[in-house]
Amino acid sequence: MNVMIIGGGGREHVIAKYVAKNPSITKLYALPGNGGISQVAECVNISAEDIDGIVSFGKTHAIDFAIVAPDDPLAMGAVDRLEAEGIKCFGPDRKAAEIESSKIFAKELMTKYHIPTAKYEIFTDTDKALSYAALSDYPIVVKADGLAKGKGVVVAENFQQARDAILSCMKSKTFGKSGERILIEECLRGPEVTVLAFTDGKVIVPMISSMDHKRAYDGNTGPNTGGMGVAAPNFYYTEEIAEQCMKNIFIPTINAMKAEGRTFKGCLYFGLMLTKDGAKVIEYNCRFGDPEAEAVLPLLDGDLLGIMLAVRDERLAEVPVKFRDGASCCVVLASAGYPGKYLTGYPIEFGNIGDFEGVEVFHAGTRLEDGKCVTSGGRVLAVNAVAEDFPAARAKAYEAVKCIDFQGMRYRTDIGAH
Repeated sequence: MNVMIIGGGGREHVIAKYVAKNPSITKLYALPGNGGISQVAECVNISAEDIDGIVSFGKTHAIDFAIVAPDDPLAMGAVDRLEAEGIKCFGPDRKAAEIESSKIFAKELMTKYHIPTAKYEIFTDTDKALSYAALSDYPIVVKADGLAKGKGVVVAENFQQARDAILSCMKSKTFGKSGERILIEECLRGPEVTVLAFTDGKVIVPMISSMDHKRAYDGNTGPNTGGMGVAAPNFYYTEEIAEQCMKNIFIPTINAMKAEGRTFKGCLYFGLMLTKDGAKVIEYNCRFGDPEAEAVLPLLDGDLLGIMLAVRDERLAEVPVKFRDGASCCVVLASAGYPGKYLTGYPIEFGNIGDFEGVEVFHAGTRLEDGKCVTSGGRVLAVNAVAEDFPAARAKAYEAVKCIDFQGMRYRTDIGAH
């Protein structure tokens, strides 16, 4: 079986590593891949947003199965195009991917089907948004409607911060068309939880819960990022809460999408807040979270490719999806300046990282240059450690981090601290 993975970040590296374990694979490609992915797949210099190039490559290389991992190509209809050419895919089609590509669509879906979420208002006019923000009780949350690389959400503690966020979206066009419409939401309080789930549109199978750390700096300070680290499982996500989420959120969501003619097949990401009034949805993503995937998938006890094939063919109920005991701690190593401007091209030293049992390093922003691995992005590496419990995993992850070095390397020191 010839398989291609679309994308080139840490999420795609962990997917590639675990998919490659399936013996039925003849050839594994990554488009475009990165320095780490090149160790397990042939990397092809085709952008994840180049849908024409992806389809052409799939046809000329007799690809049997494509895993479309990032949000942009999913929202652009990569799955629709590939399936139309007879190439089976893991990932939702364009209509189903709108659950992430439009936060307004997602909120209206939740309202219509009584799925618990924060109160909100929608704005297409800058002055009306500013007037509403001026009269709001703080904090409030300002969200760009469309995709914004994980940076389109601002928790505003006062009117000045809300004003800056609104103007950034609607006047400065920081996120392009994604910010032409915005949401202003109440700010929910409580522990935040991420639950990734496999679904074939008929059944839904949640994975191990996790806790993402989105702020750039220790103590949950600084700007939002794509994610600086993960603890899995989430300390606050009890079996009782999991049962409530399945009943009130997970099953109603896949049923709502099906009722809307948008059957969702792939990995559905639930961003949840555990409030005093119960769990509520902060956001949906239409794919594996990054870096959540780097912490959750190493705990999967089974055949990732087999599960993905079953999802595509609506056979998920027939396939065992199990996770092993233990815990993960994932620490992201970032370039100085991220999520703002940063420099790249710095050589990466890995020291004796290979000596650590249960530690895996997933490449996010790297490339090979004259055979040497160098930095090529804001989030460079994700160091994940698995152990019998979280304290042991955390200690191992931070010990392993000390082996790695590149110019400007920074990371949070409080992943999983509670």
